[in-house]
Amino acid sequence: MEYLDVYNEKHEMIGTYSRDEVHEKGMWHNTIHCWLYDNDGNVYFQVRSDANKLYTTASGHVQASETLKEAFGREVSEEIGIDVDYEKAELLSVVTWKMDKEKNGKLIKDRAFANVYLLKLNNTNLKFDFSDHEVCGIAIVNAHDTLEMFEEKISSVKGIFINDKNERIERVFTNEDFLLMPGETLTQKFGDILNAIKRK
Repeated sequence: MEYLDVYNEKHEMIGTYSRDEVHEKGMWHNTIHCWLYDNDGNVYFQVRSDANKLYTTASGHVQASETLKEAFGREVSEEIGIDVDYEKAELLSVVTWKMDKEKNGKLIKDRAFANVYLLKLNNTNLKFDFSDHEVCGIAIVNAHDTLEMFEEKISSVKGIFINDKNERIERVFTNEDFLLMPGETLTQKFGDILNAIKRK
């Protein structure tokens, strides 16, 4: 059973509950959005297995009593199979997220404080392991070029796709390759992170 720390709307901790109860009752909790980038201004997106779309480098719930940076390290390890110096991760923003959806016939009430963290990779010759089957690859694209594509100044970007055999394949990406929820735009969802990496 997974347990999460629960907060009021002011982000003050009020208790600890099971993940199922948190989503059943719509309790506020922490999630972590992990972003990796390199010295060349490239950002690392995971490719989701279920949608075959690009999303955060890694992300998930912050478990009870876990620090945000510990959650960063755990999610990166679990989802893409690499160990990083998570204590060097930098907080970019905290975004409130509120959505109700049906999953397996049950209503899920999601109320999350999404903690967005950045970490620069000094070693880019990495071996990834996508063993949890949520992720089928990593896409590496330039932050500046990708932002220009989102703003429709260019139609596509060249990047690298790393598959489950750790083969690096040159690939062209378009706006259609990125995961969006209903009502979201690419610049709204990914613009802040790409701008932050551009400035690094």
